[in-house]
Amino acid sequence: MRFPSPFRPFCYLCASMFNGDPTFIARLQQGERESFHQLYEAFQDKIYNTLYGLVQDEDDALDLSQEVFIEIYRSIAQFRGQSSLSTWIYRISVNKALNHLQSKKSRPWFRKKAALPDGSDHSLRIPDERNPDPVTALQNKELKEILRSAIASLPERQRVAFVLHKLEDLPYKEIAQVMKISLSSVESLIHRAKENLQKAILDRQ
Repeated sequence: MRFPSPFRPFCYLCASMFNGDPTFIARLQQGERESFHQLYEAFQDKIYNTLYGLVQDEDDALDLSQEVFIEIYRSIAQFRGQSSLSTWIYRISVNKALNHLQSKKSRPWFRKKAALPDGSDHSLRIPDERNPDPVTALQNKELKEILRSAIASLPERQRVAFVLHKLEDLPYKEIAQVMKISLSSVESLIHRAKENLQKAILDRQ
């Protein structure tokens, strides 16, 4: 099972088309292999991007993505449609990421910097200029590292809300459903996340 590089564009329509399709969900619950393959194709990038935004490590995001799909396969029979399918899947992804982060806190020697094999850091959607000069390239790399560190320093709930909204483009209403909190709580978390990010970035410059 191989997932894309961080933040590869994906088809939101492909994923959303399954949310209100009881026939598709019924086929999943019956264990139909083709339906699960369609689910994988529709959600693999969304799951990976969410996990990468939260754990800030490519290898960990890859491993957790596989765990999420295993959990979906094992648990889909218990899905009762009380939320949309995508909300349910996001909730599984967020829980996997948070459990992983808690585990790493208890094993500080296991931490490692989020980076791709080529040494670049794609944990954030920051556009690069085409063929930038060395100074610009260095500034872009430094900015990416500052932003990566700033997001990693956010409290967990703020990080989840920020990643789901700013990196995954989820509306506040769905974030509230994923996190099982009120709409006003989501608004507050994102507002505080922005303030904390701004302060963290200014402190590092």
